[in-house]
Amino acid sequence: MMQQEPTVYDLAYRGKTAAVKILLAENEKLKTQTDSNGRMLIHWAALGGHDDLVRHLLSLDVPVDPVDDTNMTPLILASSAGREKVVNTLLTEGANVNAMTVDGHSALQYAASKNWKSICVALLEKDADVNIADNRGATPLHRSASKGNTAIVKLLIEYGKKLNIDQRDAYGNTPLHLACEENRVEEAKLLAARGADLTITNKERRTPLDLASPGLVRQLEEIKRETASK
Repeated sequence: MMQQEPTVYDLAYRGKTAAVKILLAENEKLKTQTDSNGRMLIHWAALGGHDDLVRHLLSLDVPVDPVDDTNMTPLILASSAGREKVVNTLLTEGANVNAMTVDGHSALQYAASKNWKSICVALLEKDADVNIADNRGATPLHRSASKGNTAIVKLLIEYGKKLNIDQRDAYGNTPLHLACEENRVEEAKLLAARGADLTITNKERRTPLDLASPGLVRQLEEIKRETASK
């Protein structure tokens, strides 16, 4: 069986920058041509984390925020894949920090979900919306609290002057509901200490305490007493 030749998109994803530059020099149209997923070379270079190639493409006036067939931008792909250098380059070049996919996922949501702390910092420093919500109403805080990404929960609480700690998703759950349901003890305690509401009910009329283990309930009630007495 014949080995299939790698496409120029494969080369971009693998970081074969020299080879891609030669192909671009031969055919300038390649710089904004899209593959079957609606992705340009810059999407693949960003996903692969190849900052040199991303910079080269931008120097050829390739747009910084093209969308693929699910509205993914290079920034969203790089943030999801943990490609910090590329994220910083795209942000410096003016990428839209709050762009969303068709499912409503943003760069900050992916980075918060996957525990990429330094990428979350970079996005927040460029004014990423800390309360941005996807189509199911989940915010970066919902994601990081339910996954047990302690560092991200701390970061969002510290950074989020505008953080709505009790924002509800489509099921009426706050980040604290999810932390309690998944038994994320550290996250639940951080949220409670920052004033998250223990009595708010979701669509099933359950409070965070209804979802928490008996031990966690005791700890959260203790935190509430301490913060109330301060």
